[in-house]
Parts: sequence; C-alpha cells; structure tokens
Amino acid sequence: MNQELIAVVDENDQFIENQPRNKVHQLGLRHRAVHILVFNDQQQLFLQKRSLSKDINAGLWDTSAAGHVDAGESYDVCAHRETIEELGVCVDATLELLFKLPAKSETGMEFVQVYRSSHNGPFTLEAGEIDGGQWINIQEISQRVADNDMTLTDTFKALWQKFEEENHAQE
Repeated sequence: MNQELIAVVDENDQFIENQPRNKVHQLGLRHRAVHILVFNDQQQLFLQKRSLSKDINAGLWDTSAAGHVDAGESYDVCAHRETIEELGVCVDATLELLFKLPAKSETGMEFVQVYRSSHNGPFTLEAGEIDGGQWINIQEISQRVADNDMTLTDTFKALWQKFEEENHAQE
C-alpha cells in the first residue's frame, strides 16, 4: 500500500502536520490535491479511467491527471509532477490555474486546486494507476455530469460544475 506522506491542513488550508496517506483518508482529515484538465485542439477533454486496483474510486472516470500534494510540495509543483507521472507529458507551457475547491465530503476532504492545459497526446498512461483514457466532447461531459453519471468520480463532477460556472461567468 502507498504510504507517502501528505500534508494535513486546517479549514483554511494551513499546514498542521504530515501524515501517511492511508491514515489521512481513514480519519477523513483535510488535505490537498490537484486536478488537471487537459484539452486538445478540438476542445475535447481527456478523461482517465482509474485503475481497478485503486483504493478510492476504482474504475471510475476522472480528470486527465490528479494526485495528492506531497508533504512539503506546492500545488504548482504537484500539477507538474502528476502530468508527467500519469500522462507522460509536460504541460507546463500551457498550465493555467483555474480555481480551488474547498475541502468537503464530495472532494474526499481535499482542497482541490484545478488547472487547465492543452495537449493533443499521445500519452503514456501510468500503469497501475490508470486503466485507460479517452477524449470526450465537452457537451457530452456536461450531460453526464448533469445526469449524475455514477461512472464519474464525485470530485470530477463537483469540479466540472464549478468549471462550467466559471466559463458561463466569462461569457
């Protein structure tokens, strides 16, 4: 089992202490994560299918890349690391901070910093973490989220709703 240390934080996302990942999840402690939405030139979003061996959300569809912010790591550094680890590509040139979700039950008590980037693939998916992936049209994703599609993670649905709110506010 993965025993990396991650930062436990308070309700204001201020550091308290480092704890092993499994303990943080078992106790429902607040912690940090990043999610990266990778779009291609056709404005399709790449979704990953989480490995069936994952302890949380196994086999569900999720953002292009995601992960816990390790102890002593910043959100930005984590976003860089996760896209390389999970997708095998560096998207730093197009990485843009979008928003941050508060830590609550829908996000697994994670403060989730969400980024957007552009890349057309191909990707080298991380074996053991990801069982597959596909490009999906934005309209289809919005419909699946509106229908509360149970094959999507709760965190993805929450962040996609926020993404749509942010985009409509800019129109």
